[in-house]
Amino acid sequence: MKKYCFLTLIFWLSLAVKAQIVNDAETFSLENDSLCMKLDSLLSSSLFETSQVGLMVYDLTADTALYRYNHRQKLRPASCMKLVTSITALDQLGPKYEYQTRIFYTGEVRDSTLWGNIYCVGGFDPMLTQDDVITLAASIRNLGIDSIRGQIVADRSFKESLDYGEGWCWDDDNPMLIALTIGRKDNFTSTLAEEISRLGINLEGVQLMQGRTPENAKLLDVCCHSITQVLERMMKVSDNFYAESMFYQTAASVGHRFATADNARNVTRKLINRLGLNAGNYRVADGSGLSLYNYVTAELLVTLLRHAWRTPSISKALMPSLPVAGVDGTLKSRMQKTLAQGNVRAKTGTLTGISSLAGYCTARNGHELAFAIINQGILDKTSGKAFQDRVCQVLCGEDLGVKGVKEVLTPKGMSVARNKGVKKGAKATKSRQSARSARKPRGKRR
Repeated sequence: MKKYCFLTLIFWLSLAVKAQIVNDAETFSLENDSLCMKLDSLLSSSLFETSQVGLMVYDLTADTALYRYNHRQKLRPASCMKLVTSITALDQLGPKYEYQTRIFYTGEVRDSTLWGNIYCVGGFDPMLTQDDVITLAASIRNLGIDSIRGQIVADRSFKESLDYGEGWCWDDDNPMLIALTIGRKDNFTSTLAEEISRLGINLEGVQLMQGRTPENAKLLDVCCHSITQVLERMMKVSDNFYAESMFYQTAASVGHRFATADNARNVTRKLINRLGLNAGNYRVADGSGLSLYNYVTAELLVTLLRHAWRTPSISKALMPSLPVAGVDGTLKSRMQKTLAQGNVRAKTGTLTGISSLAGYCTARNGHELAFAIINQGILDKTSGKAFQDRVCQVLCGEDLGVKGVKEVLTPKGMSVARNKGVKKGAKATKSRQSARSARKPRGKRR
């Protein structure tokens, strides 16, 4: 009798569990349908009669694509390229990687005089400051010297000699990509000489030069900044100089004497291929997104975001660096007083005619989402940003209503960008079906 009651209990419990699973699946399907309808509404706009957009949303929790629209359209990412750079660097170098600026010397110390040279080996550290130089100068004084009879040599052999990225506009005011700078200025050795003099060391006859550090040089001091320190400014305020420095750190990891942009591109391509995409379908020109030669897709950005999310060492470093909607960075003034505020963490991108946004948010059902939006052909950048903000509000569960959509968009009965003679909503419905079919249940010293 007890055995019969136990089996009966198990039977009813299994039915209850199955019913709950079915109910959860139906709820998920209904929520997804509602989300897709809202995104369809945003996309049915005259804005896209004269511009392009690539959009993809992925449910990280459920491991399924929720929405795709031109997700494989090749578009220029602007500063969303920094997501490609940062995730590749963290994957290749790890979150404990450090940028290094090293001081060497040759010769010998006799009678409180260094009879030799000081070599300053740049590691393309964008965070070097006056205080760091003061510390390095003190290490030279600690040799017990009061004069130098030799040269102060800047060693920039960390990277190739190209001063600008491939495809950068000649009339933009961009910093030169030099491996040894202070505040982006080519003044490291002169600043170091000034600080050495202030410490009472005689530099009479000392020349400031460029050259290579000999193998027999002795290490004197190292100034370090972590990759996470660089990452924060690079992503929060979209610093291009910081992004290019990270691009070249990735390049240097292959072990060549001169790190080149091609080295960095090859590392990036290997990661893309490893993640299941074909790197030949994209163009990686630089690390910051300034180049007009970069071409990516919303699918690529989401694939990299997925990789970062499921790799704890990358996610732990990347997530704090992303701007937070309505709170800080380049998203500080966006999505305020909406459900997206404090929820969306994403990288922005802006160039003439281009506006992009890619990152993460939490949906109303608690699921974590990754998304990428690339608007191209947008001469009024505010319209692209407004569209992206509304997409994020929808992803976070906000009901925009008709008014919320019309604030940014001007829906029409037919949208050329969405169809070519197809009824409104048909193409996006096809996209939803495709998505459903893809478902699976200051520097430190050392």
